[in-house]
Amino acid sequence: MALTSPGQAASVVTAAGTRTAGRQLRAWQSMLVALAGGLALASAFPPLGIWPLAAAGPALLAIALWRQRLRTAFAAGAVFGLAFFFPLVSWLVNVAWYVWVALAIAESVIFAVMTLGQWLLLRLPGWPLGVAGWWLTAEAARDRWPWGGFPWGRLVMSQATAPDVRWVAFAGPPFLSFLIALIGGCLAWLILGPAADSAHRLGAWRARAVPAAALAGTVIVALSGTFLPADLGTAGEQTAVVAAIQGNVPHARNLPDLWRATTVTQNHAAATEALAARVRSGAALAPDVVIWPENSTDQDPSFNPYIYATIASAVHDIEAPVLVGAVLQRPVRNAGQLWLPGKGPVAAYIKRRLVPFGEVIPFRSLIEKITSLPSTLQPVNFTPGHRAVVFHLGKVRLGDVICYEVGFDGLVASEVAAGANLLAVQTNDADFEIDGQTGETLQQLDMARIRAIEFNRAVVVASTTGISAVIAPNGTLLASTKTWRRAEIEARVPLRSSATLAYRLGGWPEAVLAWATVAALAWGISQEVRRRRSGRAHTTAVTPKP
Repeated sequence: MALTSPGQAASVVTAAGTRTAGRQLRAWQSMLVALAGGLALASAFPPLGIWPLAAAGPALLAIALWRQRLRTAFAAGAVFGLAFFFPLVSWLVNVAWYVWVALAIAESVIFAVMTLGQWLLLRLPGWPLGVAGWWLTAEAARDRWPWGGFPWGRLVMSQATAPDVRWVAFAGPPFLSFLIALIGGCLAWLILGPAADSAHRLGAWRARAVPAAALAGTVIVALSGTFLPADLGTAGEQTAVVAAIQGNVPHARNLPDLWRATTVTQNHAAATEALAARVRSGAALAPDVVIWPENSTDQDPSFNPYIYATIASAVHDIEAPVLVGAVLQRPVRNAGQLWLPGKGPVAAYIKRRLVPFGEVIPFRSLIEKITSLPSTLQPVNFTPGHRAVVFHLGKVRLGDVICYEVGFDGLVASEVAAGANLLAVQTNDADFEIDGQTGETLQQLDMARIRAIEFNRAVVVASTTGISAVIAPNGTLLASTKTWRRAEIEARVPLRSSATLAYRLGGWPEAVLAWATVAALAWGISQEVRRRRSGRAHTTAVTPKP
């Protein structure tokens, strides 16, 4: 039965009019609900950061898909995806409007295709579990494909300040995405109420009571995360003083003026020398390690004597190891280069997960036959690294990831597996903040906070323009900066080597839940095929012969 008025559709979106909710929406009403769901989910992420809305998105998508035709379900998935991805990555407009549009549309199309899996799962018994499994599986797919994946927009990454965030230290980030989506599935079940599959067996009142109890229980489980132990240290554990340098860059309205490479390096050297002066005066603690951001020099020090001398002078002045974000040449690599006083660069971590259409252009030779955009976006493909690198600096074992890499579970875990007791995230956010947006830097900061909790490690985030931060193992900010200003921050942090349960489990929770979802989807497909064959056979049987 279809809803008969826009007022009833609005009641579904707001979850207020549960009396009429659950009946099949008309196609245009389904689009409105999907639109509301995508916008709600986008609002769960910074800069708004209204984290409870992370569960509202899955709930509204399930309602939008409920009992719809295949083509309507695909359209609803596309509308949800567009409403979600366009605001989520709006900061890409600072690079180029067509980059923003292309990524948002591509991710929305991928999302819409995968939405058909949830449409099938909604036909099975226990479908709220199917909704949760679908979100986990869809995120796992998007994290890996295409071109290495795009980890932005995972449900878990909206929960850095939520009570449930400590679950990531016990079962990993994918499990928390599953839990959030399960809340959304149970909420949709409650709203759909008597129209749900089990209503004819349970009776109207029980059709409300059962999903209400399921929703309450799931919320309690999620919120119980606040009582899980975090920041697990040991008596007498070692500590280190860490510093992050935010040298700032010229605040221009276009990228060529923004990136005056020599000026950027000079800014970071000057900020480091200012910190050294404060140390000598007793106003600051002497750091055990200093982190410069990604792209703190875009000129390879090995081929530019002036840049080499500028960095070496700052490192000598601070009298501590400095991890410098550098673009190395022959071949072109994005690196975290370790400098020691009196020795210069001694080791480097090479970024492994490159940004598609940013640091590497897929199908470059083919695309260059059609347009000159590859040369405009990135004249030469970067060469990726292939291994984790941990810098041994006395008691400090520093593991590094660069910018985009912080979103990938296995990549960050590999640094911990290699022995890191302190993590660094070097990032360059200037490209995305030209018009004043802070969405990208805040989203990335939340990812770093979740990594700190997940692995029980302190994390140092160093950005060219902000937000730079020193994060405690429990995810709290020990020190942080604002955007578009030079800053030097430092804090004393614990050096942890213990392994969280999430680290020990690795990818098993995600794999088990994803394959269980795939199995359920396969069963759903077989049921749908059987239903359609049965329908055709029935039609043939009742049709009179001429």
